[in-house]
Amino acid sequence: MSIAPAIDQDPVIDKDRVTQTSLASGQGWSVSDVICRCGPEDKPYEEQHGPAVIAAVLSGNFVYRSDRGSTLMAAGSLMLGNEGACYSCGHEHGAGDRCLAFHFAPEFMAEVAGALPGVKHIDFPQHRLPPVTALSPLFAAAEAALSEQDALALEELALRMAGAALRLSHADAASPERTRDLARIATAARLIEAHHPEPLSVADIAAAVGLSRYHFLRRFSTVLGVTPYQYLLNRRLRAAARALREDRMSVLDAALSAGFGDLSEFTRRFRRTFGQTPASWRRGKMV
Repeated sequence: MSIAPAIDQDPVIDKDRVTQTSLASGQGWSVSDVICRCGPEDKPYEEQHGPAVIAAVLSGNFVYRSDRGSTLMAAGSLMLGNEGACYSCGHEHGAGDRCLAFHFAPEFMAEVAGALPGVKHIDFPQHRLPPVTALSPLFAAAEAALSEQDALALEELALRMAGAALRLSHADAASPERTRDLARIATAARLIEAHHPEPLSVADIAAAVGLSRYHFLRRFSTVLGVTPYQYLLNRRLRAAARALREDRMSVLDAALSAGFGDLSEFTRRFRRTFGQTPASWRRGKMV
């Protein structure tokens, strides 16, 4: 593949706290590994997107503010930014995050949109896609591509990211999001991310953040767009996919290390989400 010069990306203000490493670029696209070490003591930084951006949040969480309002970007979410849009990111509810950030020129987005039925505009009508099951294969591929830093795999992933973001953001109407209890939900998301192999229950997580079970369930679903169990399950599936592909674990060991206690249940859920068996995924077969 011919690698073209990277298109202009969003500027980084504090290089001591935010590092952006260019991984690959092609005609109309580029991708970077962005690691942020900001925390509650740091003032949210205000910026303006250059080209359109789709950032896959791989770990941590932060509050993303744009003209669409404020939203919590948790691991497994896609942050969407239109060309030239102003935004800010804050870490008032926890320290650090890591994103795989794709930047796209208008002609690249137009090419992708032209191949999607019903998508007539290249602008994103909302600024976040929640960490739903449909995105799990995309995130597993992103983590694999980040580890291997394969330019061809990253080019393919750029196309898949653009297609998924355009298709899903235009299909789903953005719902208003209140900021009440945002800090507690951010803490809950980090707790699930850090302890996903453990037998967590809604009651356990709700108690850890000081909410009743029912109130926690409602607020988590409203803020993140998925239930606590769906978020936990998606995190476990991504962890298992990474263990199979990168660590070359056996299917049983990968299932157990990710928090699945039943191999048949793990295989069924993995196949439903990734469209193939864990063994096929481990061999590197892509669908």
